[in-house]
Amino acid sequence: MSISAVIWDIDGTLVDSEPLHLRALHHVCAHHGVEISDLPPDHFVGVNVQNVWRALADRFPAELAFERWLAQLNAYYSANAHDLAPIAHAVETVRQLADMGIPQGAASNSNRLIVDTNLRALRLSGILSMSVSLDDVANGKPDPEPYLRAMRLMNLAPQATMAVEDSATGAESARRAGMRVVALGAELPQADICIASLAALPGLITAAPERRGSVG
Repeated sequence: MSISAVIWDIDGTLVDSEPLHLRALHHVCAHHGVEISDLPPDHFVGVNVQNVWRALADRFPAELAFERWLAQLNAYYSANAHDLAPIAHAVETVRQLADMGIPQGAASNSNRLIVDTNLRALRLSGILSMSVSLDDVANGKPDPEPYLRAMRLMNLAPQATMAVEDSATGAESARRAGMRVVALGAELPQADICIASLAALPGLITAAPERRGSVG
């Protein structure tokens, strides 16, 4: 089965943003005297910010509203966006797929400000035809809604659309949306195939895997 379009996850797939997300979280927690050192560094990888708040809200002062907490996270992230770097081969691969005539979009578990900040940092805003953020849906990943909305906006059929993800949360979302799922890096049970590098992606586009496996 051939693939006619690609919808990208952004954080951890196109941009190495997890370190900055973690720094922003620690900064805001420290500002309010909240300790989260008991949690592993990857505890919130792939988790949308609403669920992060739900997990941590009891640690913050009762008078702190979600909106203020989120604004503080966003402000730190935006102010330090110069520290963002693309995942290896991300920009080249997106540009190569564009040259191949493959429509591309993005579906993220981050809010709109973060999505736009990331795409500006990568200079990919003009190549991806659209992006879906957490602000655009009622339910974030692992719910399929982000990918279903993206495919609706791009007029795509799930069985001919590839999702590229780095987390189990995102891969589950894409799988539930009926898409072909490529995992970057880690082997994910929800994925059709795992690739060690985004450089391998163009070779999969016209001959998407019919069975699960890995590509070096």
